[in-house]
Amino acid sequence: MNGLIKRGITAFIFGVVMLGGIYGGPYAFVSLFALITALCLWEFFEIVLAKNKRADLMRRFLGLGLGLAPFLLAAILQLELVNDKGLFIAISALLFFPFIFSAFVYELYCKSEQPFVNVAYIVLGMAYIGVPFALLEFIAFEDGFFYANTVFGLLVLTWFNDTGAYMVGSRIGKTPLFPRISPKKTWEGSAGGAAAAFLAAFLVFTIFRELRLLDWFALAAIVTVFGTLGDLIESMLKRSVQIKDSGTLLPGHGGLLDRFDAFIFLLPFATAYLLLVRMGGV
Repeated sequence: MNGLIKRGITAFIFGVVMLGGIYGGPYAFVSLFALITALCLWEFFEIVLAKNKRADLMRRFLGLGLGLAPFLLAAILQLELVNDKGLFIAISALLFFPFIFSAFVYELYCKSEQPFVNVAYIVLGMAYIGVPFALLEFIAFEDGFFYANTVFGLLVLTWFNDTGAYMVGSRIGKTPLFPRISPKKTWEGSAGGAAAAFLAAFLVFTIFRELRLLDWFALAAIVTVFGTLGDLIESMLKRSVQIKDSGTLLPGHGGLLDRFDAFIFLLPFATAYLLLVRMGGV
């Protein structure tokens, strides 16, 4: 019971913070997801880099800076904080290249046995976590309008898919989906997650009218396919270093990367679809 209470309290606080950040306005939204991006990056580097080494602490800070750069640039662009094209290019260069070059220089002087592997991990953090969260801002902002409902709806679809897969899989799941990576995931659970995602798509459509029902169903399909793949990929990451959770930030729920693994992986595909919709291409 104590475990259930802990999970419930964590889920409640997490939900309140998410709602406050999403519906608190553009700057609250950017601040919330900048923090989420930073914490997910930190957990990622905690996993892939050796622990308890002073040298790795600097690598994590370099990776954190590089990983946040796309998100900050997207915020500057979407919030129209800089209108001068030349200034924006200069800011972009100042955000990206010092971190990348510093990573190479750092490996040169710290006598690492695998310098380019360490640099690769730093860049991978940006590609795996930083860029997808930066793309979220292209979903949230368009021509001065803040699409808070679209972001929230996409999160709801993701949570319904995850919850439906767990509930159905834990009760009637028998056919392994990907036993080498995640023995507990089943095809029955995935079907339950898909059904829950499409149900959520219909419910969200009845509340928010920013998108057509067809669009919400398309997003539900994206969530079902790429959200499930994102979950499996994070499981592959954790299995490669033999850990159960990405962190301990959320008592009873593991780390923040555990909560956003599916969302991170589906974001590029959801962004591409929604941008096509807004341009009239779908």
